[in-house]
Amino acid sequence: MKHFHRPKQTGSLADELFEYKSLEKKKLKIAIAITGITMLIEIVGGILTNSLALISDAGHMFTHLFALAISTAAIVCAGRPVCHHRTFGFYRIEILAAFLNSLFIFAITIWIFIEGVQRIIHPREVIGVEMFVVAMIGLVVNLVTAWILHGATKESLNIKSAFLHMLADTFSSVAIVIGAIIIYFTKWNIIDPILSIGIAFIILIWGWGLFKDSANILLEAAPKGIDSDQITKVLMDSVTEIEEINDIHIWEITSKMYSMTAHVKIKGDERCVDVKRILSRIKQIVNEKFDIEHTTIELD
Repeated sequence: MKHFHRPKQTGSLADELFEYKSLEKKKLKIAIAITGITMLIEIVGGILTNSLALISDAGHMFTHLFALAISTAAIVCAGRPVCHHRTFGFYRIEILAAFLNSLFIFAITIWIFIEGVQRIIHPREVIGVEMFVVAMIGLVVNLVTAWILHGATKESLNIKSAFLHMLADTFSSVAIVIGAIIIYFTKWNIIDPILSIGIAFIILIWGWGLFKDSANILLEAAPKGIDSDQITKVLMDSVTEIEEINDIHIWEITSKMYSMTAHVKIKGDERCVDVKRILSRIKQIVNEKFDIEHTTIELD
């Protein structure tokens, strides 16, 4: 995800970028509004129809509502200027929120699992027709939201992530629709808690991934797929003037925004080499090969 700041100068490219980001944010806001309203409908519908599956799907929809909110926050925060005491801006607000949300997701799934097991042991009557209607509303909304976001997935990884979350929620809605039909014709009420436990398991997987990613960023761990040995080898192979690289640190400020510091020892007399060219080459390599935009190099 490339964080965008609108340039001061005007021009066709700058205007196009700003217009694209504005359109991206507008689409996300529409998706958030639709998803939030539908989530409330599913909660009310689940209570009225006595369907734990609908309530579980509302919890699942909440996780994706949060994903949409995070995507919007990333765009908004990226546009806020840095200041003297927040030199990296407000990027980590979304990471802290993601971490806290993952803990909330764990609480939701624990409740759904406990309630689901209790309903398997002591089944409750589920109103199949109303359950079907509410589930269909959820399915239609998921399809509409996915369609709204689909047009921007080719240009934005941020939007693509939100789109994939909505696509996953669509599959759970399909499962509930099928379950409602089966319950209506067979009166097998046990299908409802079984579906709810299945949805809770999906929520738990997504929540665990969110917890790990946000915790790693908060602990300033190296980004996925990048390690210091790998970067050292690439730089040593690509820049022949480098003799040794020490004290290298890579961390993630926020999603897809990487920083690196390192001590680099140059071969021979530093006065006889083009230091600026070497530093420029190092920064170019780590940016192009590892997407590290913020690099601080100290020569030993």
